[in-house]
Amino acid sequence: MKSQEIRNQFLEFFKSKKHSIVPSAPMVIKDDPTLMFTNAGMNQFKEFFLGNGIPKSNRITDTQKCLRVSGKHNDLEEVGMDTYHHTMFEMLGNWSFGDYFKKEAIQWAWELLTEVYGIDKDMLYVSVFEGAKDEDLGMDQEAYDLWTAIVPEDRIIMGNKKDNFWEMGDQGPCGPCSEIHVDIRSDEEKAKIPGRDLVNMDHPQVVEIWNLVFMQYNRKADGSLEKLPAQHVDTGMGFERLCMVLQGVKSNYDTDVFTPLIREIETITNSTYDKNSLPTNDDGKVSVAIRVIADHVRAVSFSIADGQLPSNTGAGYVIRRILRRAIRYGFTFLDTKEPFIYKLVETLSKQMSKAFPELKAQKNLITNVIKEEEQSFLRTLDQGLVLLENVIKNTKGNIISGEKAFELYDTFGFPIDLTALILSEQGYELDEKAFEVELQKQKDRSRAASQVTAGDWKILLDDTTTENFIGYDHLKTNVKVTRYRKVNSKKDGELYQLVFDKTPFYPEGGGQVGDKGYLEVPNGDVVYIIDTKKENNLIIHFTKNLPKHIDETLTAVVDEKQRSRSASNHTATHLMHQALRTILGTHVEQKGSMVHSGNLRFDFSHFAKMTTEELKEVEHFVNARIREQLPLEEQRNISYDQAIAEGAIALFGEKYGDTVRSIRFGESMELCGGTHVKNTSSIWHFKIVSESAIAAGIRRIEAITGDAAKEFFTTQSEAYGEVKAVLKTKDPLKTIISLQEENSSLKKQIEALLKDKAKNLKGDLKSEFEDVNGVKFLAKKVDLDAAGIKDLSFELGGELENVVMLFGSDQKGKALLSCYISKNLVEEKQLNAGQMVRELGKYIQGGGGGQPFFATAGGKNPAGIEEALENAKQYLK
Repeated sequence: MKSQEIRNQFLEFFKSKKHSIVPSAPMVIKDDPTLMFTNAGMNQFKEFFLGNGIPKSNRITDTQKCLRVSGKHNDLEEVGMDTYHHTMFEMLGNWSFGDYFKKEAIQWAWELLTEVYGIDKDMLYVSVFEGAKDEDLGMDQEAYDLWTAIVPEDRIIMGNKKDNFWEMGDQGPCGPCSEIHVDIRSDEEKAKIPGRDLVNMDHPQVVEIWNLVFMQYNRKADGSLEKLPAQHVDTGMGFERLCMVLQGVKSNYDTDVFTPLIREIETITNSTYDKNSLPTNDDGKVSVAIRVIADHVRAVSFSIADGQLPSNTGAGYVIRRILRRAIRYGFTFLDTKEPFIYKLVETLSKQMSKAFPELKAQKNLITNVIKEEEQSFLRTLDQGLVLLENVIKNTKGNIISGEKAFELYDTFGFPIDLTALILSEQGYELDEKAFEVELQKQKDRSRAASQVTAGDWKILLDDTTTENFIGYDHLKTNVKVTRYRKVNSKKDGELYQLVFDKTPFYPEGGGQVGDKGYLEVPNGDVVYIIDTKKENNLIIHFTKNLPKHIDETLTAVVDEKQRSRSASNHTATHLMHQALRTILGTHVEQKGSMVHSGNLRFDFSHFAKMTTEELKEVEHFVNARIREQLPLEEQRNISYDQAIAEGAIALFGEKYGDTVRSIRFGESMELCGGTHVKNTSSIWHFKIVSESAIAAGIRRIEAITGDAAKEFFTTQSEAYGEVKAVLKTKDPLKTIISLQEENSSLKKQIEALLKDKAKNLKGDLKSEFEDVNGVKFLAKKVDLDAAGIKDLSFELGGELENVVMLFGSDQKGKALLSCYISKNLVEEKQLNAGQMVRELGKYIQGGGGGQPFFATAGGKNPAGIEEALENAKQYLK
């Protein structure tokens, strides 16, 4: 069976069992602060397990794009080394929300695997939770009894809490699970060792294929368990592993999920993939590299399609790290010194866009982003090789400092395994323990900065599971607190999170920041709400203290001025999106936005820097819509299909529900959950502040509206007036041009005078050289800038042989040291100007470097110049 058929059969099987087929959620998560990426099929259904929402259907099936490269589920370093770990993978799943439970889940799983897919029953083993005394949990007898009715007892394995008790996280829904494992070894291998002895032992041909999780409990903050009010089923089957079994191969990479990519890599890099080679051999390393690249290009491509570009922070850093790992493997083991991974996007799109149309729609963007990232990192690798060479030259002995290796890794992005490989090839050894110490320090700093601990929710009222946001129509209302909890974080300290029965506060989302405001308490107190976010379908209000009368009716008041400014900026992003598509072309798509009360940021796809004229046209277009006083036309709770049919623009990477909200201002119509002005005239004016590139084919515009625009023009007007006053002119532009021309002329005169000064100085200095250890030596403080000293050094060096010169200079309160050494001395006496200025630079509280024959150092202590010059002779001796 082809992979496409395998996927379809799974979905159709559960459709026949009255499950609704739903699309995969985006792999990049935007509204759950506990996760960067979807790492399991259940992520998009968390709100239903937590009881914070009601699903449209109690039975659901899907295939979910997942990524596991950070946190608890981190398979990155294993990818490529074996045949079954991946970064990005598909998770086939079926779900029951308070409907069927263990009996149906077990029976249907067995029916699908053995009757529909036709897997030999003798290849399968199942596991059951054995219980845990420390949790006072007994064995899952119900699951055991159900399995014994289906399979022989010797096919059932008792599993511990680690393997057979699944948890969402440190807190939340959890429960026992039954895993189904498959043994695809040959009969000869099976005769030597029974399959049951290899279950959960990381054997490449005895692998878990399906996990049936039975959600029965809730894990509280204190670690205790309580029974859930309703029981749920959450299953996940690895699509790639299933394809391996059904296609009769021994590796996920030998299935048609990966073979088209592997063939293309072989063709582009002129390499050969050997599926039987070992990673320890040279040919095995080539095959590992091919597996790494085939896996990683999928993860990166799907992430970009879902709206996450490579960057230096957060989720973007994870994607950049995956891509750089692929580039590095190609660079080291496939000898690829030019970008090539971007060429694989075409193959991937053809192969998977039927199931995931976003790949085809975003193909050009994905290709351009990957290509630019490749070009950038290959330059980094070249720079890193030079830096590593310098580290080696300046190391005494054959052990390279772990701190230096970490600096290369942390500051320049140079991979540590590549550092170790190069060192071993040159007979050096890396101090890996010191490197690990530095790496752990960095992880500890990062973990401490982001660590958040949350207590259990204190439930005051039964939560409503319907939408409780009324902020489109009201900025003030009476509320009741339904639940609250205390949270602690390194960043914000101790805070409280409150949930109301209804709220006028907009939670952060769709690029718009959350509302701020306050609560009026019956006794006259005021409790300030400092932020509002949405988590697992709950709108959460952050406060620094709890209301004293928390169980009484409170009045929630949104900061009207901040909301108005945010709404103004949000509407401006819609109008600007329309302007960009009109002026630049319909290829423009929104790729991200951030709407604050003070300003707005808008990222969009475009292939070139915008011209000044284009930016002016965008401003004129938006301001024309503002002057037209366009009213807000809003449709709430309409179907997604209806909104799209009416012309609304939807954004890639966003998760839309069955019903959506459309926002129209004139010809601009988009799906949006944010807040907006009632009429475009409220925006007052739109002004672009900057336009820049943030990635290949992605531009960013920052702009302001309303009060911020008024302040901008006021400040600009005042500054212009001050310039005219200082220049004492009515035409400052003409005066500035004249001053620039005059300044340029004076600079040329000064340069000529300095050159003459250096020539005169050169004659005087020739008589000041002295013999030190057989070389002509001169250390002198001169009144020249860096360029003048360099000219002087090279002119003297060209006329004299066997010279070592050190010049010092005080330039506007900053110290400068320059060292020149004749090239024959560099070779014969192993003298090095870079080492010399680095050593003497400590006297001027600075540092520097350069080439062995000429180097400079800068410092902040001009008083130390004389001491540096005095110690130069001693250094030479």
